Amino acid sequence: MTKSPVSVEGGGLVPPFEDINLFSSDAALQEALTREGGGHAQKSLVAFGLVCGSADVMERARTAEDYPPRLRIFDAQGRRIDRVEHHPAYHELLEMSCGERLQCEVWAEGGDTAPAQGRQVARAAGLYLASQVNVGHCLPLCMTHAAAPTIAMQPELAPWLSKLVSHGYDARAAALVDKRAVLIGVSNQEKNAGADRSATVTRAEPAGEPDGRRYILNGHKWFLSAPMSDAFLMLAQAPGGLSCFLVPRFRDDGEANGIHLQRLKDTLGVRASACAEVELIESDGWLIGEEGEGETVLSETQMQLRLDLSVVSAGAMRRALAQAIHHAENRVVSGKLLIEHPLMSQVLADLALDVEAALALALRLARSFDRAEDSRAAAWRRLMTPVTKYWVCKIAPAILAETIECVGGNAYVEELPLARIYRDVVALSLWEGTGNELALEVLHILQREPEAAEIVMEELGKAVGDDAYLEAAHARIAAILCEPRRLDLRARSLVEGLAVLAAGTILRAHTPAAVSDGFIATRMGSVTRQTYGQELDWADTAAILRRASPTR
Repeated sequence: MTKSPVSVEGGGLVPPFEDINLFSSDAALQEALTREGGGHAQKSLVAFGLVCGSADVMERARTAEDYPPRLRIFDAQGRRIDRVEHHPAYHELLEMSCGERLQCEVWAEGGDTAPAQGRQVARAAGLYLASQVNVGHCLPLCMTHAAAPTIAMQPELAPWLSKLVSHGYDARAAALVDKRAVLIGVSNQEKNAGADRSATVTRAEPAGEPDGRRYILNGHKWFLSAPMSDAFLMLAQAPGGLSCFLVPRFRDDGEANGIHLQRLKDTLGVRASACAEVELIESDGWLIGEEGEGETVLSETQMQLRLDLSVVSAGAMRRALAQAIHHAENRVVSGKLLIEHPLMSQVLADLALDVEAALALALRLARSFDRAEDSRAAAWRRLMTPVTKYWVCKIAPAILAETIECVGGNAYVEELPLARIYRDVVALSLWEGTGNELALEVLHILQREPEAAEIVMEELGKAVGDDAYLEAAHARIAAILCEPRRLDLRARSLVEGLAVLAAGTILRAHTPAAVSDGFIATRMGSVTRQTYGQELDWADTAAILRRASPTR
């Protein structure tokens, strides 16, 4: 007689993490949004959080990852088309987030009645939610948003700016005149250049037209993210030196613009969004600024991208933490819920402290972008952009690895999103500045703009109050700054110290004592820690987890 298989349905299985409002379930995000000046957007973010947390949207994110983009260089008759095909789910995600205007809201004139100075914070909160759905689809949004200030520098490019700030998403491969809305990419890395932009070999020669703005580009780009964007900001060597150009995919007459896709990168993460190698053959490009000013022209785009990468990394960490807490709240081990086991609750609470600190730093940075006309906000923006990007992106892989352990073997399987997010956050740490590049940039800021560091240290000094841990951390950073000859070797210590101190002061001023006490004592105390889940035996971990839980 054949035995019936034993059913595993029912007891002990964790329900899917879906149909959860990602905004309304996140107390830390709601509070940070209000205190940093974006409270006007709360109603729209409640609606967007509901969409982002829906089972339907989460399934689209999984599908977009399961069916990565494909390269089609030629059509059936052998004509060159240089096209990347994405699964419809990827386009649906972009349509969702472009519908929320994450690619353009900050720059849209008359697009909202919100106070202008709160737009960066409000948009950052929306991007934080979108990144919890799928990191890959956020990258075209980030590049388009970041490209706007650079494009706006050149009056002749006003038609591009007009389509950039248009509402919605238009995936058609067409010339600007036929598009309802556009996405913009940013591509500057070359085979032999990397972070050294001066080694760029792509050439740009004037086309000889009366206005002198159109150039002909020949060369290559080694990493072209989102190659189906409508135009790209690129650096090339003009007769007067390294210069910045806007290079469309199509010329005004609808013909392709000599951007030849060579292959798609087989990347570790962000696989839903393509990354290509390209050759530029007689490509039209429009000069932005003047010859020789390329890196200066692109500097604002770089700043905006670093803010966005910090926000996206923070959002990815939040999604992983929420998934892990959800698992622990529903998984029974040895007769009780996993979250009721003291060691597990300590690990999760410890993770929650860094996740909230990352969010606090990112939205505090967004506020400084909103208020950049103020000298003190501008100083924070200048110094703390590389500092925030360094720390938030650096801690993300460790947090993802720990959340995978919290969930166990199922998290190592692709059906859950944690494996995907783990791969994705590594890319965010590389993009727009590795750890060493960011640390060295902070040193350059100290040399060229010492007043920025003075203002930031003064701000932090006022914020430490009578907290002994914060006072000691501030003193350690001041001591490092007093030894300029050793700064090269202590650059990472300086940058990490600034990030942790800034996060600690924000948490001390604005979060419950369980959160601020736990973060400050463990991140600035005398005990050296290498992994999560230590030195919190005295803390109110239950209070920390109630705040971080997506379902309580």
